[in-house]
Amino acid sequence: MRIIKVTGKGQIKLRPDVTRITMTVAGVEQDYAKALKESSEKTEQLKDVLGAFGFGREDLKTLNFSVDTEYEGYQEEGIWKQRFKGYRYNHVLKLEFDSDNDLLGRILYALAACPVDPEFRISYTVKDQEASKNELLGKAVADAKAKAAVLAAAAGVTLKDIQTIDYSWGEITFDCAPMNRPLMAKAMGDSCVEESLSMDIEPDDITVSDTVTVVWEIA
Repeated sequence: MRIIKVTGKGQIKLRPDVTRITMTVAGVEQDYAKALKESSEKTEQLKDVLGAFGFGREDLKTLNFSVDTEYEGYQEEGIWKQRFKGYRYNHVLKLEFDSDNDLLGRILYALAACPVDPEFRISYTVKDQEASKNELLGKAVADAKAKAAVLAAAAGVTLKDIQTIDYSWGEITFDCAPMNRPLMAKAMGDSCVEESLSMDIEPDDITVSDTVTVVWEIA
């Protein structure tokens, strides 16, 4: 059986409609149990702050959590040594909501005013990612079909039944981060004169692409 294998590429541009705030709470404690307790307490404080905006406690999602030993260097009689500093906890959380610059400004002000002083990052994504993935796949298959038709015509052969369709199933990132540097809540709060920050952000479209390889029998 003779075959022709063609890889099609699909690409779409999407308008972001969801704002994501990624927050990092970190600290060092001498005792492991105290590190866990402090991390938990700070997380609960963040949930309290966000609750004032109508978010449930379950809306603040954990992306990563770790507690690791930390050491510091010091010099003794001209020799550099290391000593135990404590246990560093690192809790990364995210909050997502329908994009609203006014709400975003008020949330950031509240984070800046709270004692937790988290580091945070603002990014944007799309709500209906599954529909976007399906549209992307459809465009990739259509592109493969168009290319196969051109190649078959040029080679003087006829496309018959599709034998296989190979899709990578790789993770597609629907993410746009116009403010790509992490920000400290305390630093943001230093410039606050009202109970909101002016966030005039218009994120660019998110461009995503993927490929599909299709094999046809030819005659």
